[in-house]
Amino acid sequence: MYMRFSKYVAYVSSYTKRNKKGITIYDVDIEKGTFIYRNSLEISNSSYLTSSHNDQFLYSITDMGVKSYEITENGDLDEINFASVNGMRGCYLSTDYTDRFLFVAGYHDGKITVLRVGEDGAVGEITDEIYVQGMGEVSDRSYVPHVSCVKMSRDNKFLLASDTGMDHVNVYKLNYETGKLKPVDIIRSDVNSGPRHMIFSVDNKYVYVLNEMQNSIVVFTYTALDSGYPEFEKIQTIQTVDDKYHASTSLSRALKFSEDRNYIITSTAGDNSVEIFKRNEDDGLLSKILCLPISGTYPKDAALFPDLKHLVSLNHESSTMTFFNVDLEKGLLSMCAKEVKIDYPNCVIFHGIK
Repeated sequence: MYMRFSKYVAYVSSYTKRNKKGITIYDVDIEKGTFIYRNSLEISNSSYLTSSHNDQFLYSITDMGVKSYEITENGDLDEINFASVNGMRGCYLSTDYTDRFLFVAGYHDGKITVLRVGEDGAVGEITDEIYVQGMGEVSDRSYVPHVSCVKMSRDNKFLLASDTGMDHVNVYKLNYETGKLKPVDIIRSDVNSGPRHMIFSVDNKYVYVLNEMQNSIVVFTYTALDSGYPEFEKIQTIQTVDDKYHASTSLSRALKFSEDRNYIITSTAGDNSVEIFKRNEDDGLLSKILCLPISGTYPKDAALFPDLKHLVSLNHESSTMTFFNVDLEKGLLSMCAKEVKIDYPNCVIFHGIK
């Protein structure tokens, strides 16, 4: 059993169409593989959550901006402040690896916002705003810029911003004095692939890009060159869903590492499935372990429990969370607990309590 802590809480974000409680805190029952309700916080339309890399603060998207919270010793949340993003509600946020800057992705307005973060976790002034320009392939989907993810490389040199409308990932260099971004590269994806989310391997050698329209993960090697520019090389494309027919009517949603960073978890709306991939530490390549249904509709997020023996699926349209036993060796899922009702869940984060 892989666990860094003896006790965990889970933070779940959700839209507030029917109530004002946009973040719910659960105690995690590791043995039974389920969540136990603890508390909920009032925040409007929490579409995504991220925690600081020092595990002291939690940040959430909300209408017109972001909110910051201090994570208390027992895992409760104390609100610190609200900061405007000077635009429409974002869809994703993350910090750099020194927790000095917060990056917000704007799907609706195609915007990247950079905000300064204080040592106390408070979100400060906007240091840069970039409205992505251009027009993608004309098709049945929207073909204007839609920034869906912003992620810093683990060496803290480059910010990657995926654009599902333009079918590529923009790469920027961050000036740590001014908080300004400078474009330095573009990672181009297949037409109508829709790059949605990205994660870096812990050793910083590989980038995994999830394509929502293509239902695939593309693996790139990453190198920071002596010239000051990055280099990316595609080494693998692997499908998420198994059936090509289903792939044509499905959208990939979640992309997460397991806590030990040896597995990648994805979820697929339409197919209403979850997928788990084993990562080869030597060459970064992926092999699929399973692709199975999640007993819900539109799994917007999914995550392995810290023990690697259970899984939770956040089923946005059916407003449920479903829980499963996981056998990674045999590639099996089996329901292990009753579903938990929660309105329009979006994102889940596990937090260990010392």
